[in-house]
Amino acid sequence: MFTDRRIERHQLPYFLQVFNRLTDKPIGFLGNVSEDGLMLISQLPMMVDVDFELRLKIPTADGTFHPIDLTATCLWSHEDINPQHYDSGFSVLQAPEEYGQLITVLLHYFSFDPLQASA
Repeated sequence: MFTDRRIERHQLPYFLQVFNRLTDKPIGFLGNVSEDGLMLISQLPMMVDVDFELRLKIPTADGTFHPIDLTATCLWSHEDINPQHYDSGFSVLQAPEEYGQLITVLLHYFSFDPLQASA
């Protein structure tokens, strides 16, 4: 199984909720994200080797939500260090251009540039 990461992932616990796109029911929160994958933190383990239709609801300035729909395969799922929580790794199969834009915005938002802090 592939375990080495080629792309840095950024931690996002409890920031963005993830929904089942078909039922619109919440299934967890983004734990981290990259162009090729994401980690979901949920209260139930996820089925491995199964494709999921996921929806991220991105808050907008006017208080509404903009959906980003993607298809991802669960590669692994195991119990989190926190009791009654599970971490699951997904490989993104299909995502709109907005998913890449979201990663760029989140990278900028959560990044700390020590050069700017000392200025």
